[in-house]
Amino acid sequence: MSGWITKLKENIPEKQILTDTADRFSYSFDASFGEYLPEAVVQVKNKEETVHVLKTANQYMVPVTPRGQSTSLSGGPLPVKGGIVLDMSQWPETIDVFADDLIAIVSPSVLTADINKTVEPHGLMYPPDPSSAHVCTIGGNLAENSGGPRGLKYGVTKDYVIGLEVVTPEGEIMKTGGRTIKNVTGFDLTKLIIGSEGTLGVITEATVKLVPKPPAVQTLMAVFDDVELAGEATSKTLTSGILPSKMEFVDQECIKAVENYNPIGLPVEAAAILIIELDGHPEAIQMETEQVQKIMEELEASATQIPETEEEAAKIWQARKLVSPAIATIKPTKVSEDATVPRSKIGPMMGRLQAIKEKYNVDIVVFGHAGDGNLHPDVMCDKRDTEEMERVENAVAEIFEAAIDLGGTLSGEHGIGTMKSAFMEQELGPVGVDMMKRIKAAWDPSNILNPGKIFPEKGQTKLVLRDE
Repeated sequence: MSGWITKLKENIPEKQILTDTADRFSYSFDASFGEYLPEAVVQVKNKEETVHVLKTANQYMVPVTPRGQSTSLSGGPLPVKGGIVLDMSQWPETIDVFADDLIAIVSPSVLTADINKTVEPHGLMYPPDPSSAHVCTIGGNLAENSGGPRGLKYGVTKDYVIGLEVVTPEGEIMKTGGRTIKNVTGFDLTKLIIGSEGTLGVITEATVKLVPKPPAVQTLMAVFDDVELAGEATSKTLTSGILPSKMEFVDQECIKAVENYNPIGLPVEAAAILIIELDGHPEAIQMETEQVQKIMEELEASATQIPETEEEAAKIWQARKLVSPAIATIKPTKVSEDATVPRSKIGPMMGRLQAIKEKYNVDIVVFGHAGDGNLHPDVMCDKRDTEEMERVENAVAEIFEAAIDLGGTLSGEHGIGTMKSAFMEQELGPVGVDMMKRIKAAWDPSNILNPGKIFPEKGQTKLVLRDE
């Protein structure tokens, strides 16, 4: 038995340390690509156990990969260097609401959707809403700085975190921020840790901001015969003085897939649909709905639909929620990307995606958060077909290049992980990447915590989706 496993058992119950191959296998993959079997899994349940794992890992130079529910689409929780997977999902769930301060203090294992369920009786809301909110943990959201449809109006995870408790890579407990909205004491370490993908520390507690829940919402769907007009409608709406809470885009291939998967009456002949949600005071929403509908009609939307009941609105939003399971029926493998561009470049980006699709003869479907330019161009393929996967790799590389060319970014919400690390320098330049590496080296001198993420490995110059 390895000395470090014996050491772990000194302070952690043996039943929380998994070493059998069968037990470790489910920790070898996430929702992206690649399988890496860890040498051990430790199901920590408190910060003292977490401290012991990190101190032991530093003593024996064993890599540690934090993991929540592993819904990651970028390879964040993959133990690419082996070692220990630090399973945070078994941590007792706690949500302490301080309604008068509009904050909640949560443990890392809490499911994101449960925060909203807990604060709603207080008339409050936790705005970040990743599509996997009902299954993903807040700890994973914090690590990846997750977004979601409401990011348009309310922002993303980092905008709602004001304090953290963190175990550093060397096993020390640190507090950042606090419980006040204003706090300019020293460097903003809270924001540095959020989105660092588990490379700078293990988050054991977070203080999150809450906002009053809007008294009313209204949904509107607009149908377009031209994709670029849908993009123009997005920009025109946002420059009109109206800020929807959600503004979602679904292309024709996604529409067809949803209708084949679960027919709900979507216009399969449409090039794209926009699904918009407005929230706020009922009288203001009525005026804004009329104005948005006018904008859609001026930009030649072939149809607009304003549901009159909550049930009708839920049916429209069901179309958006069904996209992911529906497109999975096109081909068995899905390469999920989240290239993000300035809002005014959605139309040009759609043109670039069409050209890439034709050049490499691959199936690309597009949906996403049009309001903030966060598109999801998903490539549908079959990973058993080596030749097709090579074309897919080249196509995805050009998708990244197109986003950067148009002033965008590699990732709007999924993170870099292993999937996009080869392209970091294209966006940030060598100096930008080097500065990030220096921060990582200062915080984690032994490179213990989640190694092999964000930064490309030596000689890595491209995305690889095949076994080589």
